[in-house]
Amino acid sequence: MATTTKQNIKQANADYPIHKLIQKRWSPRSFSDESVDPELLNQLFEAARWAPSSYNEQPWRFIVARKEDSEAFEKLSQVMNDFNKGWAKDAPVLVLGLAKTTFDLDGRKNKHAGHDLGQAIAHLTFEATRHELYVHQMAGILPQKAEQLYKIPEDYEPMTMFTIGYKGRPETLGEKLQKQETSARSRKPLDEIIINS
Repeated sequence: MATTTKQNIKQANADYPIHKLIQKRWSPRSFSDESVDPELLNQLFEAARWAPSSYNEQPWRFIVARKEDSEAFEKLSQVMNDFNKGWAKDAPVLVLGLAKTTFDLDGRKNKHAGHDLGQAIAHLTFEATRHELYVHQMAGILPQKAEQLYKIPEDYEPMTMFTIGYKGRPETLGEKLQKQETSARSRKPLDEIIINS
């Protein structure tokens, strides 16, 4: 159980009733230095393991580095762009998400691999939220650097990185990020995202 104080938890102001885990989930950039227990971390990836996927291919793969292993953490940090390195260095866990872009079944291109990786990360994220952990996904990564450092096979694509950890204090961030960290959450209205046929 986290000892970090529950502060600045930005609940979604939903127009319709939704599950409390969805309301509570958000992506902070301030993380405490509290480590994540390895068994709990495995629990999160177990949730990812049970996500749906096209033909049940389960094309997701994860490279995980915990801050306790400073060499592995530093290596994986090199895959982030400079902006993300600035704040993500404080998170206790870094993860690189890869998608296998061909089907094991017959070698055909799997056009849904990225979608399925996203499903797995969503499952992991809601399991994390259940345990007072937070996940922040990053598009700002260096795929070629990942391929070089980890000798990633051609049919695996580094697609995203994310941090996992307990909530920290916004004051640890720069002024601009502090403002983002404490501002109200917003979403486009439903009538802008639903297209009725």
